[in-house]
Amino acid sequence: MKKEIGDFRVLKIEHFQDKDFMLYVRPLKGELTTAIPGQFVNIRVDHSPQTMLRRPISICDIDFSSQTMLLYIKIVGAGTQTLSSLKEGDIINMLYPLGNGFNMEGIKHPLLIGGGTGMAPMVYLSKCFHEKGILPTVLIGGRTKAALSLKEFFKGSAHLLISCDDGSEGEKGFVTQHSIVNKLSAFDKIYTCGPVVMMQAVAGIAQQVDIPCEVSLENVMACGIGACLCCVTSTTSGNRCVCTEGPVFLSTELTDFNNKNK
Repeated sequence: MKKEIGDFRVLKIEHFQDKDFMLYVRPLKGELTTAIPGQFVNIRVDHSPQTMLRRPISICDIDFSSQTMLLYIKIVGAGTQTLSSLKEGDIINMLYPLGNGFNMEGIKHPLLIGGGTGMAPMVYLSKCFHEKGILPTVLIGGRTKAALSLKEFFKGSAHLLISCDDGSEGEKGFVTQHSIVNKLSAFDKIYTCGPVVMMQAVAGIAQQVDIPCEVSLENVMACGIGACLCCVTSTTSGNRCVCTEGPVFLSTELTDFNNKNK
């Protein structure tokens, strides 16, 4: 898929409760390139002396009718802090679409599991399934209900389930403790993104019941195009760049995941 680099205008920035926010952006010139759920952008961070490299951000959603892309971002350092101060009308430069996304082919009964910033790619994935006439089941989890900023973005495109560590919303406990885990035979594929420990646990359960599971890794990245090699991960076929050969992999391909689930 062709990569593009260009300037985008900030249409809106929506701040949430848990040090996270949503950027709504539109290309200054031309139209949005088609992107696959699970792909990401690499944003240049201007006016931040400490931030020399672009920041990789998952594509949360795309509305081609309004030519709007949504980017869900959590403040974790100087770069994301600078991005959080953007205002309507500001211009950002992005390289996109990067990486390989989720494979939806032939899937009729998907289960999507997201935690933390890993909820973001699940929004676009659920929407794409819905556009194919499939209502996916989506399970999102967080420490508290304040961490579930994206729950409203699933309305109308998914059957939404919630799990919170403290029980403040949905079922109490981790996503792997949710009651839906006892009904996995109803699904033909699991898709997950979030903290590594969470994804490893989800992948382990998927392997136990022999359901394919795709995971989206969030390794530290720099160039986003496979040149710097800082995002390399170990797989059953050797070391592979997460930015170009991922970020989506079958869980059975990943050495760390297989070791955890033996």
